[in-house]
Amino acid sequence: MLLTSIDPFFQEFERQFNRLTRQTLDSGSAVMPMDGLRRDDDVLLRFDLPGIDPESIEVTVDRGVLSVSAGREQEIAENERLFVRERPMGTFTRRVYLSEHLDADKIDAGYANGVLTVRIPVLERAKPRKVAIQRSESKAIKA
Repeated sequence: MLLTSIDPFFQEFERQFNRLTRQTLDSGSAVMPMDGLRRDDDVLLRFDLPGIDPESIEVTVDRGVLSVSAGREQEIAENERLFVRERPMGTFTRRVYLSEHLDADKIDAGYANGVLTVRIPVLERAKPRKVAIQRSESKAIKA
């Protein structure tokens, strides 16, 4: 898909996201699907984590990298025998590189209905603003 506009908040994010997605899919390990939304005052990341114990979810930020980890444990009783396994088990981790235009100190997160939502505010200095145009009544210089 060809993008015709440039969004400085997502250029680096998109590049890293695509690289990590390729690495994850190529390695055959489980994927933690994510949507990223840019809004006026923040960036919203939504991670699909169905069947995950909320107590196992951990969100950390270290040197501009947001890491999300979550785990799903095997649920088999002694009198049960597994004959099909399509749901991935274990610990899953997803890393997102944050732009310097985002406020990593004010990140908040919530988990509901199998979706982890992480909100990252945009720094005031990075928000779009209108630039005033100065008008002058000076006379044009004749050549």
